[in-house]
Amino acid sequence: MAEDMLMVPAPGALVEPPETSVRCQPAVSTGSTGGAPAPGPGAADLVRTALDFGFSQAARMDVATLEVRDEVRAMCAADRCQSYARSWSCPPACGSLDGHRRTLARFHTGLLVQTTGTLDDPFDYDEMVRLGRLQQERVRGFRDVLRLHYPRLVALGNGACTACDPCTYPSEPCRHPDQLLASMEAFGLVVADVCARNGLGYYYGPGTLTYTGCYLLE
Repeated sequence: MAEDMLMVPAPGALVEPPETSVRCQPAVSTGSTGGAPAPGPGAADLVRTALDFGFSQAARMDVATLEVRDEVRAMCAADRCQSYARSWSCPPACGSLDGHRRTLARFHTGLLVQTTGTLDDPFDYDEMVRLGRLQQERVRGFRDVLRLHYPRLVALGNGACTACDPCTYPSEPCRHPDQLLASMEAFGLVVADVCARNGLGYYYGPGTLTYTGCYLLE
């Protein structure tokens, strides 16, 4: 069952593999710590640490494989997920695609992380929402762990940021900019393509739902 067939689509998730590459799945957070960061863990250790933290799947990511695409931003503007111009983490508040391209150019390596769950039925919206929030909580929590080694990292999640409900956009500044989490799609990325180019699955069987996030590390 493809996401297009869901009565209430869940942004950032896929229940079956897409027939086309472009899909809709949240501004960007960076952090810094005083002093020189400790050396980052090796590739295998980094993936293992992510899995131990609670993610269902994880894989190292080559940032050179990430392509910012205008058509993904156009899908955001279509407001299918009802978050466009309603959140500090979503377009247009999250910044321009050219700005995101410049951000990507500063990095070489990264990490992909996923949370996969099972739906009772194709319209199990409560579980879709629960899994999406769980993935965002994990991405935020693991970001704090990674910052010890990668203080300038950028974390990208799934769907509109859920740190505050409701979001203050556009009437007031973000209440918790340190918790703000953008999505890979807001960056103009096609999540299925990013996963495929880095050897990570995107579909894990009938009745499953997977949310994907990533970290730009160094």
